[in-house]
Amino acid sequence: MFQDEPHTEPAGAIRPGEDLSLMAVAELERRIETLRSEIARAEAMIAHKRDKLSAAEAVFRRG
Repeated sequence: MFQDEPHTEPAGAIRPGEDLSLMAVAELERRIETLRSEIARAEAMIAHKRDKLSAAEAVFRRG
């Protein structure tokens, strides 16, 4: 993306610090579920990267 191009967020994007008081209970529940899914996805990627790092470190320790 170039600096002069406007940044547009996808519809329904979650913005940290957003005013939650205007949202309905159902919207808040969907938001929580989306955030939980994203946290799980990030945790899975961390585990994957740690596994790869451990494997690489094991190879270099043998040498």
